[in-house]
Amino acid sequence: MKIEINGNSLELMIGDITKQSTEAIVNAANGTLMGGGGVDGAIHQAAGSDLVEECKKIRKEDLDGNYLRTGKAVITSGYELPAKFVIHTVGPIWDGNNLVAKERLRHSYQNSLQLAKENGITSISFPSVSTGVYRYPVQLASVVAMKAILDFLQDNSFGQVVMTLFSKKDLEAYEGALKQVLTNFECVILENKSASALTG
Repeated sequence: MKIEINGNSLELMIGDITKQSTEAIVNAANGTLMGGGGVDGAIHQAAGSDLVEECKKIRKEDLDGNYLRTGKAVITSGYELPAKFVIHTVGPIWDGNNLVAKERLRHSYQNSLQLAKENGITSISFPSVSTGVYRYPVQLASVVAMKAILDFLQDNSFGQVVMTLFSKKDLEAYEGALKQVLTNFECVILENKSASALTG
């Protein structure tokens, strides 16, 4: 599914985020910035060891040795990835407190987009932040993500945002969430293929 809003585009697709050729990809990082499981581990592996070295430098020089806080974002080079940049954001760990988790997840998306814009980036790919090892229910997280991204695109001239999702099930959740929140935005639907059509 693909829409246009305020001259920007948002596309939902199934794919491997480490292979995306947008200028930036987003890493669903943990606070250490040293890599981990899921998307985080895959991005670090594909980018190569130089990514860890830059993350160590950020931890030491920009974060005073502390962990990156939940909802915040930092930027590095992409190294061996097709993407020129990686924006690392720490999503919330799901603990059942939807109000707190919702706000922190919204910050992850919006701070990532703001950081991209500040660095002159005009295309970015997101994974489904926090819905893997952090166990945020994808049905809830997808609504937060779609609203946060659309809010940003409605207010900013940015470019292209791609949600790169792991499975047909995730894609269907995000398609449903996008359709749910679209009623509050002025946009044009450019492509409305169903998940089954995309994967079948």
